[in-house]
Amino acid sequence: MALEEAVEALQQLLGYRFEQPQLLVAALTHKSYAVEAGDEQLHNERLEFLGDAVLDLVVAQNVYSAYSQAPEGELTRLRAEVVSTTGLATLAQKWHLGRYLRLGRGERRSGGRSKSSLLANTLEAVVGALFLDGGYEQALQTVEPWLAPLIAQAAQDPTGGDYKTALQEELQARYGQRPHYQLLDASGPEHARTYTSSVLMDEDTLGTGSGPSKKNAEQAAARQALEQLRHTTEAETAAAPDEDISHE
Repeated sequence: MALEEAVEALQQLLGYRFEQPQLLVAALTHKSYAVEAGDEQLHNERLEFLGDAVLDLVVAQNVYSAYSQAPEGELTRLRAEVVSTTGLATLAQKWHLGRYLRLGRGERRSGGRSKSSLLANTLEAVVGALFLDGGYEQALQTVEPWLAPLIAQAAQDPTGGDYKTALQEELQARYGQRPHYQLLDASGPEHARTYTSSVLMDEDTLGTGSGPSKKNAEQAAARQALEQLRHTTEAETAAAPDEDISHE
């Protein structure tokens, strides 16, 4: 996709037109591209730093207002889960940031457009660009509707994001067994690895997942396994015949 088309498409998706579109161009430019282009200053790392702080404030303000009875620890958990690599990568995928990214050849070959860590960093950079171009209120207005479903999901998640612990407790309660994890793949350059792991019980694969670290990949695999277990339980419950518990 041509750069002008990418900038226009993303502005339409966000519902905001930049006064300084060069900020959005910089936000979409990975350092690997800038190095190859001979302009090592034109990349998104500084915007990423700024956007990280803006997102922290946006999410903190939102959860503080929406969950007035929640203690500080729960508010901290909600914020941390939403602004985690996994949470931001989920939003980045909704923004289709992978297709708009300007990457160096090596990053493109190693699947950079789908790496969670890279997508999350780029989303932070875009938010930093929004903040510089339109101010905090504009960044809040643009980002908040997209963040709301992630915040609601985090609030409903009883695991608090610790899917490995939740899965272990579930399997021990059901089967008296503990899961184990297997690293399936590690790809990409040393500074931006993507790991893929599976979680197994005996020899059965319960789930797989990817992330920027082994820990993240295992959490993603455990999350998939938990979702599958709960889906299976719901299906079995729905299929079970109703018992007549009335007495003559």
